[in-house]
Amino acid sequence: MSTRTDWGRREPPLKGSNFELYGWFFMRISGLLLVLLAVGHMFIMHVFNDTLNLDYEFVAARWDTPYWRIFDWLLLTLSLLHGTNGLRVVLHDNLNDLTIRKLALSALYGTSLIFFILGTYVIIAFVSQS
Repeated sequence: MSTRTDWGRREPPLKGSNFELYGWFFMRISGLLLVLLAVGHMFIMHVFNDTLNLDYEFVAARWDTPYWRIFDWLLLTLSLLHGTNGLRVVLHDNLNDLTIRKLALSALYGTSLIFFILGTYVIIAFVSQS
């Protein structure tokens, strides 16, 4: 029979790094920024423009200016960091076995890094065919 830790009653660490505090603040700030970016993205892509016109030419014209590339890169970066940090907390709270937790966190970090590299590469290296 395994004993489970009551996370609601555990004492906070007395010394060490402030990583969890900074992670907590990051989740609040990135969540607010993501709401603003996502609402802006939603209005631009689905309200101000007809969804039938969202094709290669639309994206190519949009990415001709650095502003839209930065906007999309910020949306990509913040969403990946926010989601990775949230899943890190969930895995840390629910996986008691240290080996399984380290494997799961390694897979999470690796997958997030691959998606970040691929997304950044697409946004930076995109060249219009027109």
